[in-house]
Amino acid sequence: MDDEDLQLIPRTCAEELLAWADAEGRAPVPEEALREVLTLLELGGAPMHDGRPELGSAVLEQLLHERLHLYVQPAGDPAAYGEAVRLLIDRQRAARRLNAKRQERLHAEAEWQGELLGTLLRRPQLLTWPRLYTLLLRADGVDTGDAAAVRAWLDAFRALEPDGRTAAYEALVETGALDAMTGADAALGWGEAHLLSIGMATDGARRLLEYGLMQRSYRNLAALTAMGEPMPFELRGEFEDFEQVVADVALWLCGEWTVPGLPALLVAEYSDLAPEPGTEELEAYAAARQTHDEE
Repeated sequence: MDDEDLQLIPRTCAEELLAWADAEGRAPVPEEALREVLTLLELGGAPMHDGRPELGSAVLEQLLHERLHLYVQPAGDPAAYGEAVRLLIDRQRAARRLNAKRQERLHAEAEWQGELLGTLLRRPQLLTWPRLYTLLLRADGVDTGDAAAVRAWLDAFRALEPDGRTAAYEALVETGALDAMTGADAALGWGEAHLLSIGMATDGARRLLEYGLMQRSYRNLAALTAMGEPMPFELRGEFEDFEQVVADVALWLCGEWTVPGLPALLVAEYSDLAPEPGTEELEAYAAARQTHDEE
């Protein structure tokens, strides 16, 4: 893939923002969190100005309340995402793109939404497979930077009986990595219904990311066309070629935000550990539940 032509992955302004923060004598913001925030803002359709996303209440809520928990599983404090957002707000104010009153209001919203994000990341009902397996790998002390170690752990987990896997999921609650389920979810526990929901959330999150990548690429391709430049190789043949490139980039990004290479492994080689149900599987489950309820 020639990403210089396709322009799928956002070129974030993280370096410029961090340099500005340093010059202003601000406390350092974790670069990884800042890059994730900037990437998800752009792919989520935030308005852009001079290469930086423009923040407003709706954009801020979408990022902190609806998007981040789909993709990221930070090893450190989730508060880093709130710090990254506040840095972007203040840079927007310094560029005279916000007045003082609006800056203050966005700061208050970022603080509240940032605190909520920590809660969302602990909810079992909001997990995706890459996030869940990231938690499991870290709980077992696996070196997630070692691809062979990650693969060996997945092989060992695959060898476990269903009860053993359930015990591993439940241990994440016992250690505080996840909150306990409540209400009707608690009654169902880590059974088939919950695992199906994780699969559906994973599929939906990845498709949403793919859509954002495609939209970004199309915007950049419009500029190429206007200049009379040839279409990138991936778009000269079947559309499926471009779709595959987009899917690969989405998996790569999901790995950068959890464990490098893990989402691709779960799709290509360990799909039995991370099933993403289609219509047939969902209908079969619904039919089985109906039969069970009638008995």
